[in-house]
Amino acid sequence: MRRAGRRGRQQQEDSPMENGVGQEPGTPEPPPAEGTPAPRPPRVRPRLVFHTQLAHGSPTGRIEGFTNVKELYAKIAQVFGISPTEILFCTLNTHKVDMQKLLGGQIGLEDFIFAHVRGETKEVEVTKTEDALGLTITDNGAGYAFIKRIKEGSIINRLQSVCVGDSIEAINDQTIVGCRHYEVARMLRELPRAQPFTLRLVQPKKAFDMIGQRTRSSKSPGESRVSSGKETLRLRTQGPASLEEGPSPKEEEAAQRVDDLLESYMGIRDSELASTMVEAAKESPGVAQLARDLDSVLGEFAFPQEFVAEVWAAVCHPEGGQE
Repeated sequence: MRRAGRRGRQQQEDSPMENGVGQEPGTPEPPPAEGTPAPRPPRVRPRLVFHTQLAHGSPTGRIEGFTNVKELYAKIAQVFGISPTEILFCTLNTHKVDMQKLLGGQIGLEDFIFAHVRGETKEVEVTKTEDALGLTITDNGAGYAFIKRIKEGSIINRLQSVCVGDSIEAINDQTIVGCRHYEVARMLRELPRAQPFTLRLVQPKKAFDMIGQRTRSSKSPGESRVSSGKETLRLRTQGPASLEEGPSPKEEEAAQRVDDLLESYMGIRDSELASTMVEAAKESPGVAQLARDLDSVLGEFAFPQEFVAEVWAAVCHPEGGQE
């Protein structure tokens, strides 16, 4: 099976893209009145075509016309004749289980998408001898929470059968499919100490040369972004996707700091959530307003006040700290 050995490329064609990234031509407007300049024709965005493979090996497919992660998974599944629920997560420009290249809310126009699908299911018994298990959780935006990091020396790190990239399917036979990462992290934190519990995990299907990382430093440089200042396709949970310039180095650094705070306070990492919080902080005049803004759009997270204050300081006063 041939695997793409070069950075994926993006094709631009003349017809507009569906789902809001480009618009279909509308009804022609009436001609302008005599003596008035003719209106400038609307800019038609090119159709965006991305290349994709299954991470464990497959022919190369082409996908287009998606505006969020669920639609992206559906397009990939259609190309390869599988169910969208088979896809655990996607990485950009590598077929390996590399959490630094995880697909989040933005895709560079030249990025090649690798889809990691369900492999073997395994059950692991864990005894919580400490408050923290040493797991950092993220999710794929389509119903699956999975392990993004395992802290060195932690309870989970001592269980060699648990790996980065494993999807958490159930806790004590209670399915968590459809739960967000912060809900799963809360469930794990609330488990009583000294009482064994069972994790049902699904590992991504792997080719013979795929070696995943078990642990990484909590401050991995550049982890939150794959693109490097070029135009990207921004995927949104609600509303159409849009073409945007890639984040600046300062915005990347701010998002990285906020992602680190999410891990410290909540045991999750989510680069898209971090970017959303950076945007909110930049537009808020102070901590109190930021707390209200975050509560209005992200109220389900129930961020504590001290966390919001640290987010404000990390974005608006990274050198001098909170004012």
